[in-house]
Amino acid sequence: METWLPLLGCYLFIFFARVLDMSLDVIRVLMLMRDKRLLAAIIGFLEVSIFILALNKVLAGGLDDPLKVIAYAGGFATGNYIGSFIENKLALGYLSLQVFPEPQLTPHLINKLRQEGFGVTSVDCQGQCGERTVLFVLLKRRDLQKALSILNNLDPNIFFNVSDARLIHGGVFPAKGSRLGK
Repeated sequence: METWLPLLGCYLFIFFARVLDMSLDVIRVLMLMRDKRLLAAIIGFLEVSIFILALNKVLAGGLDDPLKVIAYAGGFATGNYIGSFIENKLALGYLSLQVFPEPQLTPHLINKLRQEGFGVTSVDCQGQCGERTVLFVLLKRRDLQKALSILNNLDPNIFFNVSDARLIHGGVFPAKGSRLGK
């Protein structure tokens, strides 16, 4: 049993080092996408340092121990999962929501979104099924579920599109402490 303790410690170190380094990798990429270069560089430094330590443990003594490789691969997979979970909880940045409501629902939807503090721009256009109004809503990522809840409550089959908004300037966003945060 005593000979297994150092080996078990090695496997756990490899696994958790990879979990940490891959979680940092996901956050680093998020920071780059949000144009936070300095923070991304600092995170990248930590990430690579941990990566080298973990890889060193895997390669120490050769690749004769398949459990080291399994710990390394398992940490990689788990780190991706945890990193995406953290990224989702951080909900940094902005999104662009385009909504294509049925004509009879458009005024009510515009009013409801605005009551909840969202800025809404409407554009009349021509679609395959005739005249439509497209609603453009720029929102913080953390407010997406609230906006989608409004859409779903009005029409569960409403057509919409959500895309990442890399850079925005100005606009109307719910103030802190508004009804949107409740």
